Amino acid sequence: MLTILMPVYNERERVQRAIDEVLETVLPTEFELIVIDDGSTDGTRELLRARAQRDRAEQRLRLVEHDHNQGKGAAVRTGLAHAQGEFTCVFDADLEYDPEDLARLIAPLLDRSVNACFGVRAFDGYTSHSFLFVLGNKGVTFICNALFNVYLRDIMTCQKMLRTDLFRSLELRANGFTIEPEIAARLIQRGERIYELPIRYRARSDSEGKKLTARDGFRVVGVLLRCRLGLH
Repeated sequence: MLTILMPVYNERERVQRAIDEVLETVLPTEFELIVIDDGSTDGTRELLRARAQRDRAEQRLRLVEHDHNQGKGAAVRTGLAHAQGEFTCVFDADLEYDPEDLARLIAPLLDRSVNACFGVRAFDGYTSHSFLFVLGNKGVTFICNALFNVYLRDIMTCQKMLRTDLFRSLELRANGFTIEPEIAARLIQRGERIYELPIRYRARSDSEGKKLTARDGFRVVGVLLRCRLGLH
């Protein structure tokens, strides 16, 4: 079974659609969806509670809550502790990714050829957020490749699928969006060969709620250096 973790923070306008799209997706294996509300204050929590109550007979949907906002990384770790599937992936509620691509990512895991698979974004004219956003993404990916002597194409992708036991063993510590580069770095340090596949992606704009800023790029570099130096 596949466990899909959906960290949510103040996504009242999108979370219902995101849940519907995931639950309606056809995958080659059974799956469960764990929604982790990370202390939302915009009405998202109330929507999720009502949804969970309405769909309580739906065995594939579970809701977990944080009392206050702790960050994406903390939400992922909370969800991971509840995962029942042999495989686990993270699927954000911002509608930037297509849940149908999960079927592609799980294929190399099901045939036991790899333990981790990343979805790689194309960043073409239609799907890119901005030139600086794409440049920053490619910059931190280059730094990761140089630090660890590998060649990955998109370490910041939010479409990462791993064996659950491996995911739990990574001892991840990042609380925010820097959970993404930390996952990649810890996998590399474990000697895991990461399989990469192209996926569909459409970045939302700042007006639509894009949360990443230039500061996050510096935080990513800090996490990569911490991992490379063996610091915790």
